Amino acid sequence: MKIKMYLNRENLLAGVTLRDRTEPEDNNMAIHTCINPENIIANRKKLASYLNCDLKDFVCPDQTHSSNFYKVIIKDKGRGIYSSEDAIKNTDAIYTYEPNILLCCFTADCVPVFFYNKETGLVGIIHSGWKGTVNEITLKVLEHIKKNEQTNPNGLYVNIGMSISQERFEVDEDVYNQFIKLGYADSFIYYNEKTNKHHIDNKRIVKKQCELAGVPRDNISIDDTCTFSSPDCFSYRQNKNCGRHLNFIMKTQ
Repeated sequence: MKIKMYLNRENLLAGVTLRDRTEPEDNNMAIHTCINPENIIANRKKLASYLNCDLKDFVCPDQTHSSNFYKVIIKDKGRGIYSSEDAIKNTDAIYTYEPNILLCCFTADCVPVFFYNKETGLVGIIHSGWKGTVNEITLKVLEHIKKNEQTNPNGLYVNIGMSISQERFEVDEDVYNQFIKLGYADSFIYYNEKTNKHHIDNKRIVKKQCELAGVPRDNISIDDTCTFSSPDCFSYRQNKNCGRHLNFIMKTQ
């Protein structure tokens, strides 16, 4: 199984599964878009084995491109593993302080945002497609944990995972206008006169939202892999019926 690890140290694991043509359905990890759910369960079991954990340790959200978030507790373990029916509903960001819970996020061009605080033990993950970005889900989550979890943003570390590149993410005027309304996205957009399209750097707008929440710039890293262009990736823009990557983060004991 092909996996890219972002963190693998000091009781902290974070990474993403990759497209793998030797695995069922190319290593698709999403039940909501698959040929056979049994293939997805088999792929997830291999991931669990690789990470030395159990399927019952996974927690999956039912993503809807919202700006909703949820604090995961122990009783949530196992939600969304065998069916989308018991996933955390209408949620695009989850976080926890609990150890040995694998927080999951599914992407195929959208931006995954991993965050953690070494001192408090807080870990979380955010799904930010363009709708999530214009609704400022990352900024809202980070502001929430600052206020309600008493988290100092100076102690937060963020990894922005692989997603579609600015070159490949072209949009029409209606979507462009929604980004412009943010008031800070202008420098992350360019216009292509030949195609009459605007090109958005969603990753770096998300990075800007982290900075606006007070996360130090040096604490933020970006994976510039383009999911549209890389053979290791699923891309919804290329194929509406494609699989999904599973992005994960977990604190272990």
